[in-house]
Amino acid sequence: MSYPGYPPTGYPAFPGYPPAGQESSFPPPGQYSYPSGFPPVGGGAYPPTPSSGYPGAGGYPGAGGYPGAGGYPAPGGYPSAPQPGGAPSYPGVCFFFSLVLPPGQGFGAPPSGAGFSGYPQAPSQSYGGGPSQVPLPGGFPGGPMPSQYPGGQSPYPSQPASMTQGTQGTIQPAANFDAMRDAEILRKAMKGFGTDEQAIVDVVANRSNDQRQKIKAAFKTMYGKDLIKDLKSELSGNMEELILALFMPPTYYDAWSLQNAMKGVGTQERVLIEILCTRTNQEIREIVRCYQSEFGRDLEKDIRSDTSGHFERLLVSMCQGNRDENQNVNHQLAQEDAQRLYQAGEGKLGTDESCFNMILATRSFPQLKATMEAYSRMANRDLLSSVGREFSGSVESGLKTILQCALNRPAFFAERLHYSMKGAGTDDSTLVRIVVTRSEIDLVQIKQMFSQMYQKTLSTRIASDTSGDYRRLLLAIVGQ
Repeated sequence: MSYPGYPPTGYPAFPGYPPAGQESSFPPPGQYSYPSGFPPVGGGAYPPTPSSGYPGAGGYPGAGGYPGAGGYPAPGGYPSAPQPGGAPSYPGVCFFFSLVLPPGQGFGAPPSGAGFSGYPQAPSQSYGGGPSQVPLPGGFPGGPMPSQYPGGQSPYPSQPASMTQGTQGTIQPAANFDAMRDAEILRKAMKGFGTDEQAIVDVVANRSNDQRQKIKAAFKTMYGKDLIKDLKSELSGNMEELILALFMPPTYYDAWSLQNAMKGVGTQERVLIEILCTRTNQEIREIVRCYQSEFGRDLEKDIRSDTSGHFERLLVSMCQGNRDENQNVNHQLAQEDAQRLYQAGEGKLGTDESCFNMILATRSFPQLKATMEAYSRMANRDLLSSVGREFSGSVESGLKTILQCALNRPAFFAERLHYSMKGAGTDDSTLVRIVVTRSEIDLVQIKQMFSQMYQKTLSTRIASDTSGDYRRLLLAIVGQ
């Protein structure tokens, strides 16, 4: 598929994520005592992967299917933590470091606070002209920035400038909100014979998650009953899963989804990738704490026991919640990182996986986007394609997810929604999870990208793939 205009000139500041004032509040221990088996997993297995494009060819093999499953570095940080007062060099991270960095200059492990503070700001001079460079294919760089990728096609749609001014959810907090009135409406909808599903839809689809938590508390205060249990007794199947997901606090829902993905036989690697590779530092740290407090388990330990090799290391890196979130782009660093990635993959026999892990797990999304642009000029091919040639299976999909989010996060989720409804059957759990988790963040932008990428509106696809009250509630959340 050909995508319009990549890369654009410059990189606009990435919008706030999540929007200011809508950050998820961390649930206190024991507040959300949901039964261990809920909600039921809908839809069955994820449809087969396509022959080309994302997800990566070869599917997602289970744990153990990755070569080179060595041990994770000993405790003390990844990469090794610097001593106070400076950042050590990294002679062992990737082969090319010594060629582009002066002795003793390297990239230290992230501090305990949110994001990094030690990255230099973008230089004022024009792009290029950094440390001594090894000649590489494609004439890197020197000339004017090309307006398109090599070959004239973008490997993935870049976020339009009109979408970078801010994100927007389809669900906004209701005005004149009255939790007790809504609790009474839900009580009447579930009382007596039958259930008034439309009344339930009208309430939950038009209230923010924070307002739903207040309704849940008011319901117990007014009637001495648990709203979740009453809803479970009245609903079933996909409608039950969707309603219960809407009433979970966002952090709890992510933590529950991760636990469910690793529970029992087999592992749903796609769920681990979708959550851990797309969330902000704050969201990941809250998920880790919630996972421990609500389920009594350590998320990192569960990941280690359910995955292996380079995929395990990538997810463990993601669990730290230490990605640089400085929105300023350092073009000199982007040039150096592009060289490192080329020398760690296309420029050598074999692959230095740790170099890819280090750069893609630590750099900010705007910085990674600049690195991808530098890489395309240097290697005359895009970094997403190189990752596809150098990796396979779940680690390939995880690395591609990070790069796709750097280019256009709404497009990544639009693509996930497309594959959840493609072919025979529907992956309802993925459909529910993305619609619910993005409904107050960027579902408006996801809808726009879905229409642009697939020439069909998201609501049209949902209407053709679902039915009944389940379809009615999904469409009420998504909007037209």
